[in-house]
Amino acid sequence: MTTLMFQEMNMNATELTDVQTLRERARQHVEQGAVTEGYDADRQQILRLLNDSLATELVCVLRYKRHYFMASGIKASVAADEFLEHANQEAEHADKLAERIVQLGGEPDFNPDNLSQRSHAQYVAGTSLKEMVLEDLVAERIAIDSYREIIQYIGDKDPTTRRIFEDILAQEEEHADDMSDLLQGL
Repeated sequence: MTTLMFQEMNMNATELTDVQTLRERARQHVEQGAVTEGYDADRQQILRLLNDSLATELVCVLRYKRHYFMASGIKASVAADEFLEHANQEAEHADKLAERIVQLGGEPDFNPDNLSQRSHAQYVAGTSLKEMVLEDLVAERIAIDSYREIIQYIGDKDPTTRRIFEDILAQEEEHADDMSDLLQGL
């Protein structure tokens, strides 16, 4: 590659920090763990968004678990299987969010008294199988919109947190499709 081509490629790239400076910065404030000087996001705001999303996921776990145990009727076994699968996946989402909160130096809020207040989605029990599926679909749609907005808000400021939300969003969209399919079959 010629020098001119290399220069043209680098014109649009972000300037990289030299290795010596990286090494020196890494030794400063080591007590902050993964949060380095290059972290551009408002950490307190990101922690709030993560904790609110953690509450959302935990409320969804509880709702899906209730629906799993309460599903009854001819089509209940198919729905119950979906409820249990989704409850387990929502629990995995909660674990990822809690882990990220700790990486950023925060504390995950698992206080039951705070969950329904912080959650984006509501806990609506539903009495019939159709109501249960509808409430799960509504909750998934809320999560989809809120996580999409969080991803846009984060932008390039915190790629790790953004990627976690992107992965969760993709699964929430699958959950919504599953619930929509179930609802149409009831």
